[in-house]
Amino acid sequence: MPMGTEDVGDGRPSRVLLIASSGGHLAQLLALRSWWEPLDRSWATFDTPDVVSQLEGEKIDFVRHPTTRNVPNLLRNTVIAWRLLQTRRPDLIVSTGAGSAIPFFLFAKVLGIPSAYIEVYDRITSRTVTGRICRPLSSAFCIQWDDQSALYPGAHVIGPLL
Repeated sequence: MPMGTEDVGDGRPSRVLLIASSGGHLAQLLALRSWWEPLDRSWATFDTPDVVSQLEGEKIDFVRHPTTRNVPNLLRNTVIAWRLLQTRRPDLIVSTGAGSAIPFFLFAKVLGIPSAYIEVYDRITSRTVTGRICRPLSSAFCIQWDDQSALYPGAHVIGPLL
């Protein structure tokens, strides 16, 4: 385990920051509930009705959307990412994308915080922009289908989450 990473006694980190856009990206992280539920966790996601209802009772910090080709929101999310990583002090960040994850992974790399990126399940024949950017920044890069190995050689195949 990287230096400074605390765990809950079974090798898992004690504090995790989960980052996802709404919709399918969030659904994939929600599918990992049995893994993250016992942890001290917080979320960085969009302030949309589906997110608010699905994450009721969770610690949520909202990031700006849309993120695709929106430079002002990228800059806003960069400030949000820096502040959250400083205040939440996660032992690990995990994301399924999309664009809002990029500044978190950049700062996690700089700060030495382990990170895991899970490429989405519906991109089997092409790489996502966020996946391409986050891969070199990630401590672990995970894919859900064997076929994605051709796009991301050496990635960890974890199987489909949905």
